[in-house]
Amino acid sequence: MTNVYSFDGILVFGLLFICTCAYLKKVPRLNQWLLSEKKGIWGVFYKAAVIGTRLHIAVALSCLVMAFYVLFIK
Repeated sequence: MTNVYSFDGILVFGLLFICTCAYLKKVPRLNQWLLSEKKGIWGVFYKAAVIGTRLHIAVALSCLVMAFYVLFIK
């Protein structure tokens, strides 16, 4: 179990947030509703989706490494 207030918990949360926003960008209705704003607090979702789609290989590898770390090392 990871603690949100630890460094690895923040990394897990960040990776899951980026992956979720990238997935939501592929859903047309949610893309228009959630990811239409590019500034402000709603812009964080848009920016995370852009990071997830442009750096999909690095994000996927980071998720695999973090899963291995959480399951076997921690």
